[in-house]
Amino acid sequence: MKQRFFYLFLFLLPLLSNAQNAAMPDTGWVRKNYQKTEQFIEMRDGVKLYTAIYTPRDNDENYPILMQRTPYSCRPYGVNNYRPRIGPNGILMKEKYIFVYQDARGRYKSEGNFREMTPAIDNKKTNKDVDESSDTYDTIEWLLKNTASNGKVGIYGISFPGYYSSAALPDAHPALKAVSPQAPMSDEFLGDDCNHNGAFFLMDNYGFYSHFDGPKSANGESYKPFFNADFSDAYQYFLDFGPLKKANTNAYFSDPNSVWRQVTSHDTYDEFWQSRNIKKHLNNIKPAVMVVGGWFDAEDLYGALKTYSAIEKQSPNNNTRLVMGPWTHGGWASPSWKSFADYQFGADLNQYYQNEIETKFFNFYLKDKGEFNQAEATVFETGSNKWRNYDVWPPKNSQPETFYFQSKGKLSAEKPKVAKAVTEYISDPAKPVPYTNEISGDRNNKYMAEDQRFASRRPDVIYFQTDSLTSDLTLTGEITANLFVSITGTDADFVVKVIDVWPDSLPAQVQRGQPKPMNMSGYQQMVRAEVFRGKFRNSFSKPEPFVKDKVEKVSFKLNEVAHTFKKGHRLMVQIQSSWFPLVDRNPQKFINIFEANESDFQSAKITVHHDIKNSSNLILPVLKR
Repeated sequence: MKQRFFYLFLFLLPLLSNAQNAAMPDTGWVRKNYQKTEQFIEMRDGVKLYTAIYTPRDNDENYPILMQRTPYSCRPYGVNNYRPRIGPNGILMKEKYIFVYQDARGRYKSEGNFREMTPAIDNKKTNKDVDESSDTYDTIEWLLKNTASNGKVGIYGISFPGYYSSAALPDAHPALKAVSPQAPMSDEFLGDDCNHNGAFFLMDNYGFYSHFDGPKSANGESYKPFFNADFSDAYQYFLDFGPLKKANTNAYFSDPNSVWRQVTSHDTYDEFWQSRNIKKHLNNIKPAVMVVGGWFDAEDLYGALKTYSAIEKQSPNNNTRLVMGPWTHGGWASPSWKSFADYQFGADLNQYYQNEIETKFFNFYLKDKGEFNQAEATVFETGSNKWRNYDVWPPKNSQPETFYFQSKGKLSAEKPKVAKAVTEYISDPAKPVPYTNEISGDRNNKYMAEDQRFASRRPDVIYFQTDSLTSDLTLTGEITANLFVSITGTDADFVVKVIDVWPDSLPAQVQRGQPKPMNMSGYQQMVRAEVFRGKFRNSFSKPEPFVKDKVEKVSFKLNEVAHTFKKGHRLMVQIQSSWFPLVDRNPQKFINIFEANESDFQSAKITVHHDIKNSSNLILPVLKR
């Protein structure tokens, strides 16, 4: 089957959502209640951006403006062609706003040159200094002068449109009162989409950029893919594909200026990536902000959490809230959300979010309607399946506790006392550890909560686990992995997975929506995982080779969690050196991987030390209730 069009899914997702009715409305309701117009709005440098405007047909009042800027198209084009659903949810659509959709600079019908996460300019000196903040500002200025609005503007978006929402915040237009970056991209080298801690996310980037960035049609309404890859087994396809330098040829990404070529030509955290880090520009933020993310977001979990923390740290007087639920990428915009993977949530979480949080946020700040008393952080706690409200995130009563790796696969709070203890495995790039147990041509989103027994049985995956817990253990916050390792090669990846191990001999459970009872006995449910490319252990900008058999510390953070390990469960940590084809293969040789040949890939022995001197450990954020 063809690789999934990730960007097309993101475009269609808002159209499929309706909080009041699971059925997608046809265009009749929108057409009856809204008048659509199209404009090419001129920016300060003369570039014109295509903009679709849906204005309520009645003249009862002046309505606020609610806008989305996107690189994924404002289709359908033409003043007589209407979207079946407008706005972030069906309730807000019927509340009536002036809904605005704009093709971002250089995308689809908009003029100009597209740049992946356009670098922000803090001190603009001429009208040639343009970025996404200035484009948003100029668009708002035009809308205020040319629509019968109430003078208040909001902006929202998921994923790339979430990034455009974040990018609207620096030097925001005074009329911009409410902004909701949802699953926003924030730093594509350290944790979003392209790379995690310098490790390239192969499967997603290959599938995405092959369709997103191909040649544009003459009318600007579509893009031709660079190529179509037909496969039903992604693991075997990418293993057979071989070294990634093959992708930089005419048979694949033929355009030397394509985003794929740009991304793969920057294999360290250089100016290309640093200039695209929106977090450092989130200073002195004036609008009300609501950051939304999902614990099972395979693309931009990092972006949501780090966007919120950047505003908190850099804008002391901000009015920002965080909402984190058990969602995949953009899952909060779907018609309902009652389960994911083998989690069953019971109630429809999206009805709660769309009714009580998202709608009230925009109504309060843009219409002065009702109240918005949402907590600073509204967080769904997996494991216990409960919403929690906190006045700060991570919560103040979340305290770091160190859990040490022990001999015989044990994990405990006691520091090792032995003089020497190691656990070893052989990492072979020719036989990489799969990221999922499912055979598919698409990414399996459920891998973020998948049973990890398929991995723990492999000789190239090691694990440590606690005894059965005598009471519930709740983690709320960031996890730190401190590994003391030695390797026989000059580079290696380190994947750390934190896992909730269910008790043995559990009775089968009847799960809603499942065709048969589920047996959760011994289930190794992944809670959080992250990868780190070892050569960046001291600097993301200046990588360093490992010295053979020299013990070195590799320390990195895993994204935050909110999870309760129930009494009788165990907490396990798994360690491996490949996660394929989610992450590209590391040759285990200090080299620019995008220039590597097949002969550069080599097996390596990975040794994890856990003794009194070199005590590998996890630092866990334990909630004290």
